[in-house]
Amino acid sequence: MWAILIGAALMIGGTLVLFRPALNKRPSDPHRLPQGGATLEPRRQGLRFFGISQNWSALAVIAVGAVLMALGGYV
Repeated sequence: MWAILIGAALMIGGTLVLFRPALNKRPSDPHRLPQGGATLEPRRQGLRFFGISQNWSALAVIAVGAVLMALGGYV
């Protein structure tokens, strides 16, 4: 039982650490599109903050949590 709870906590914590860069971004300033109209989307968003090299620790924590949850019923 404790292994499942610790595994769930590790998975939630790892997910929060994984998405921290996306959550800490400041809101976009409205700007005009070339086609006309305003948007709040950043000009060069990119998905670099989801790369494995920057987030290996969070992915490792999620993996350990998943293993604990999977094997928690057998322990």
